[in-house]
This record gives sequence, C-alpha cells and structure tokens, in this order.
Amino acid sequence: MTSIRSLVVFTKLSVHNVTVEPKRVKAAYTIHKLDGSSVSNELIYSYDKVYFDRKNGEDVNLASMMLAQVALNYGLFFETIQFDGLFDETDKSFLRDMMENTSREIVVNKFFHKNEFLKPPFDSLKVEKLKQYTAAKIEFINTEYAHLKVEGRINETDKNKYAILSSGGKDSLLTYGIIKEIGEAHPVFINESGRHWFTAVNSHKYYKEIEPNTAKPWCNSDRIFNWMVKQMPFIKENFQNIRADIYPIRLWTVAVFLFGTLPIVRKRNIGNVLIGNEYDTTVKGNHEGISHYNSLYDQSKYFDNALTRYYKKKGWDLYQYSILRSTSELLILKVLVKRYPELQTHQVSCHAAHEENGRMLPCGNCEKCRRIVGMLKALDEDPKRCGYTEEQIEKGLKALSARSIKQIGSDASHLYYLLMEKGLVDKTEHTLKLAKEHPEIVKLRFDNERSMMSDLPVHVRKPLFEILAKYSDGSVKLRDRKWHTFTLQNEDYETPYFLIK
Repeated sequence: MTSIRSLVVFTKLSVHNVTVEPKRVKAAYTIHKLDGSSVSNELIYSYDKVYFDRKNGEDVNLASMMLAQVALNYGLFFETIQFDGLFDETDKSFLRDMMENTSREIVVNKFFHKNEFLKPPFDSLKVEKLKQYTAAKIEFINTEYAHLKVEGRINETDKNKYAILSSGGKDSLLTYGIIKEIGEAHPVFINESGRHWFTAVNSHKYYKEIEPNTAKPWCNSDRIFNWMVKQMPFIKENFQNIRADIYPIRLWTVAVFLFGTLPIVRKRNIGNVLIGNEYDTTVKGNHEGISHYNSLYDQSKYFDNALTRYYKKKGWDLYQYSILRSTSELLILKVLVKRYPELQTHQVSCHAAHEENGRMLPCGNCEKCRRIVGMLKALDEDPKRCGYTEEQIEKGLKALSARSIKQIGSDASHLYYLLMEKGLVDKTEHTLKLAKEHPEIVKLRFDNERSMMSDLPVHVRKPLFEILAKYSDGSVKLRDRKWHTFTLQNEDYETPYFLIK
C-alpha cells in the first residue's frame, strides 16, 4: 500500500509578496514543483472602506496572518512551506499548530476514508500513526516589513458589539435575529469568488436594506483552492464535474473567512466574534488509533476556544464562540421560523443554489435540501416560504424515505420519528430502522464535551437563554451517558468563563 509520505509531490510553497493597501491586501502563492518549474497565483482580500495602513505594524501583521490561512491546508504535500511577512511568536506557534492539526484531519478524512476525487493508488493509503503528519518544513522570513514591529497593545473592546460571520444559512440568520435583540449586530459576509456566495445573496440583500452595520469584504479564496487542486497529481482531472458533498482536499476553510472579518472587528472595536455552529459540530473520532475531529474542527467549540486563546495572547480583547452550541439543527430552525419568520424567508441551505429573477433558490435535490424540507415539515411549517416548490417538497420527503441525512444518530432518529408520526414519510425499512423518539433534541443540551455554559462569556448568557428557553422543551445535562432534566438558575449564568491557557 502507498505511504503517507508519497503525498509530498512539490518542493516548496511560498506565500510571499505581501502587499498592504488601504482597502486591499494580497499575496502571491507560488508552487515550486519537483521538475524545477513553478506556477503562481494571487490571494486577495478587498474592502469597501479603509482598514489598513502599510506603515502600521499591527495592520501588516494582521494582513500577513490573513493571507497565510489558505496555506494551512497543504502541509502534507510540500517539502517546505515558507511564509514571508510580519509574524510574531504567537502567530508562528498558531500557524504551526493549526497546520499540524489540519494535516492530521486531511490524511484521516480525505485519504483514509472514501474520497471519490482521488486517483489510484492514493485512494488506498496505508494507515500510519505518526508523531507528526505535516511533512513540510515551515519557515518564516520577512523581506518587506523588517522595519515594523508588532506592539501587541491591549485595547478594551465593546462587549455589546457582535460580529456575525454570515452566510445565509439558518445558523447565521438565527444568530443575527437573537443578537439584534440583545446587542449591536454587525453581520459580515465574505463574498467568495465562487458559487458558495449564492447562498448568501438573499440575506445580504435584505440586511443591506435593514442593517447599516452590514459589511461585505471580497475574497478570491475559492479560486485559489480550485487552482491548488488542479496542480495536485493525485486528484482526478474532472474533479469539478464530480457531484459530492465534500471538498477534494481542504478542511481549513472557516478560518479563511474568519480572518477576513478581523480588520472590521478591530476597526469597529467589536468585542465578540460569532460563528453559527450547533451542538453536533463538535465531534471527536478515532481512526485506528489516530484521533481526529471528523472533518469538523473549524466548526467545533475547540476551534472557537483556540482562536479566543490566540486573540488573548495577541493582546486583543476579543471572544469567539457560537451562541447555538446547546441547540440541535431542529431547534435552531424552530426558533428561526417561529420567532424570526421574516429572516427565515431568506434562508438558503443548499449545495447547488441557483438564480431565478434575481433571487437565489435551492436545488431541491441535495442532502441539505431534503434535510431542511424534512425539518420544516416536522415543525408544521411551509418550505415554500424559503423557495422550495411543491414538487421539490414532495420529492424531498420521498428521498427521506429512502436515504439518510447528515445528522448525529439521535437527531436524525428524532426527525424521522416526527415525520413518521405526521405521516410525512413512508414506513420503509430505512425509516422504521431510524425512527425513534429522542426528546432531548428539542431541549437545550449541556455536556462537558460539546456544550458548556463556561464556553460562553458571562455577559451573553442570561439574555440568550431567556430567548431560547421560550422555544425549547426545557434543559438537560449529560451525566453517565444519560440526559438529566434541570432548570437553568442564575448561578449557571455566573460560572467562570473557560480557562484560557
């Protein structure tokens, strides 16, 4: 069988020529190949307002970190990865750690598991437990900005201001709705140059009309990701024509967008960065003795906690978290559609959204679509509100009778239980096997692994759970592998924030 180190197919990746302009930052990504040739492309972030001063060390440092994030996906494939920019020791440690974590995630979830994008023999790598999965030697140089320093000044931020990484999906829509009630919302949409932007179009148009704090930076990361895949000899040449719910290689994606929000966060003196992730995105797995996060690290609470620690070490008074960690997908959709129906009409949760008459509409065919249709029908709500046709709804329910969805077992079982109780899916071998009542799914869930009160800053807890409690069927704690009902008390809202190491 083929070894992990056979994935080293390039000599060097250089992230260099970091350019800092008032409204734009960019860097060259240059791949040096084994035959001595090289190819380059340019990663760009651009803004509609001034956020950078190339004479300011803090701004150049942030730009250097933003432009480095895409490269963290490629530690398995190069002999050397060189970052040319202004980095301090905290940055270097963060980049090394996150690259190693991503290398392990990619080798386990993209090479040890089924991946239809891979050519033989790379689709059957030998499972190896290594001390370090990153093959690349990581180098830091500074050819352009050696005259600048990173001061690390601590500036107190406004804890009533919340930046929301926004996408048009149910999680970011609900996050916006809640924050609009309890604080000052700043929705930030990162406009990728690819089709992923389609899911955000409807909500962005609406926010532009109602929310003056809306921001929309532009980034061409999607083009860089696709360009990188085209260079890789182990990926099928027709990868763009393969219909799949996964990316061919990359797993460090959220941070590419997250770092794009930070110039706005710092300029506006915002104290909270929110990413809409629910209970089931914090997952630990083990593959033949290799621990991993099921491809979901950058959606997990571990990611949020790691970024908050990074900010604190940098001297930034900033907290990153999700206000939805204790909620299931079903409960999120319930709160959104019941409390904020005007926001829910702009929801696009689809892998292949398309445009009709200036509005983005879901495809009605993908796994996400049938999941959303199923949940809305289970909640006695009309999927037509957010763009599904009667034909797509009927087709989605039929598909649910025969095919599974991407939810953890208890959440999927409860959804099928509700659908079967309402006569919305056929009693097939598939649905009869899955359908089982799990009342905790529509409750606020707390456990030491996925959802802890101490993962939330104290200032957000009480107003948040006062809203969520109106739509949940109570609160439960996981103890000895069983859910135990409890009532949230004032002392729960006052427990210390998680320890920053």
